[in-house]
Amino acid sequence: MRLEEMIRLENVSFSYGVDVEPALRDVSLSLPRGASAAIIGPNGGGKSTLMKLILGMLSPTVGTVELFGDAPEKTRYRVGYAPQQARVDFHFPITVLDVTLAGRFGAGRRAGSSGFFPRFRQADKEIALDALERMGIADLRRRSFGDLSGGQRQRVLIARALCAEPELLVLDEPTNNLDPASMNQFYELLKSLGAKTAILMATHDVGVVPDVFQSVVCVNQTAVTHPTANLTGELVRDLYHNPDMRLVRHDLHCCSECEHTHVEH
Repeated sequence: MRLEEMIRLENVSFSYGVDVEPALRDVSLSLPRGASAAIIGPNGGGKSTLMKLILGMLSPTVGTVELFGDAPEKTRYRVGYAPQQARVDFHFPITVLDVTLAGRFGAGRRAGSSGFFPRFRQADKEIALDALERMGIADLRRRSFGDLSGGQRQRVLIARALCAEPELLVLDEPTNNLDPASMNQFYELLKSLGAKTAILMATHDVGVVPDVFQSVVCVNQTAVTHPTANLTGELVRDLYHNPDMRLVRHDLHCCSECEHTHVEH
């Protein structure tokens, strides 16, 4: 294992059942520390499965996965994760600030916590408020999470991931439910984070990949990593198995004025 590696998968296959077609087969890839990479591919191609394997939420059927040079279960505290959808009881009385503070469990929880409700330090609350501010929703901090719109909840989940002050930020299709203006703000945030935080993000917004990420991981049961400079319309058509697909690249600053669709049929 080379010291500079952040993520390493070797000959990894995974299936959700004995008689089920493998979600991923014979995947080997390596990403260096500090790298930012996008994961693209068709629905059902294995993007979310790959991310869960990297985080140790799933164990490979075959092969090995390492995160920061060790088993993901031991090192994922160094990761901030925003899932595609939150499994939340929306009747449970929890505020936006409480949800965001949950990102401090691994990074900032200290002595003084007991039972179900932890006792966070003032510093933790300030970090959480800063994360909400960066997502443009600090004014919602006292609102019930269950009362928010889908786009607002998505931004809270991203703030929760940022609240961990992670070395690696893992995002599973985070722009779902975001309007074009919020997308623009979000991608500018990612660009600002890139200097100090590695990012791994599953996305269908292929057109912004060259502007934000250094590498692209193309996933459709197998996985191949390319420099973003090599991302072409032909590569996208081959990945999605659709000869009519074309790559549309949008300038980030126009996203609030135009429909933010980057892979067109």
